[in-house]
Amino acid sequence: MSIESILLFVLFSGIAAYIQTVSGFALGMIIMGAATALDLTSVPVAAAVVSLVTLTNGLFALPGSLKNIYWRGTTATILGLLPSIILGVLLLDYFSETAYQILKLLLGFTILFAAVHQMLSQEPLKQVSSQSSYFISGVLGGLFGGLFGIAGPPLIYHYYRQPLNIAFIRNGLIMLFVVTSVTRTLYIGVQGQLDSHILMLSVFTIPAVGMATLIGRYYPPRISTKVLRRFVIAILSFIAINLITQVLFSI
Repeated sequence: MSIESILLFVLFSGIAAYIQTVSGFALGMIIMGAATALDLTSVPVAAAVVSLVTLTNGLFALPGSLKNIYWRGTTATILGLLPSIILGVLLLDYFSETAYQILKLLLGFTILFAAVHQMLSQEPLKQVSSQSSYFISGVLGGLFGGLFGIAGPPLIYHYYRQPLNIAFIRNGLIMLFVVTSVTRTLYIGVQGQLDSHILMLSVFTIPAVGMATLIGRYYPPRISTKVLRRFVIAILSFIAINLITQVLFSI
């Protein structure tokens, strides 16, 4: 990677970490989408770095918040999450070698789905979902987490429909992102895929993510949650449409 590409990657990572801290989602999607759309690095490298920076974000954001997690549902989600993360990594390896454009297109549609879901205001469910429902959301989240390092879309869809306090939803999601990051990083590390390129990029990115997370935690924007969500939706939509358009025009 050139110096310019590294600086852009670090910049987008810092912005994404701040947004994730104040909104509860979007870190991985912004980094993956921006890095892939701008060809800053490959999908596997970006996904590996996303896992490491998501872990950093969680370690800064979670202390003092563990009591504000719906552990019964979160535990069921983790049980579904863990095995499907490995499957997702295996699919990433396959598509990276045989159908890279399809991989980029899938990433674009994944981000677009997350943006559209956030755009559609949905009434919360009347009661908390069953443990099996949490488990299924974990399976789907783990699959995307293994593929792109972003378990968010299926998990966000499921968690934001729950009739729970918003703090429980956000903290639960961050906890799940941390679990995904740890599992994914350990797996690719054992497989020997944590090369010097990934580690070097992470060394530059992690301090920016840590600083942006602390800023977001202690200095959130003075705007309403509704306005903040619209802003995040606009960013994700722009990234997704740009990525999808690039792939379609290259075919």
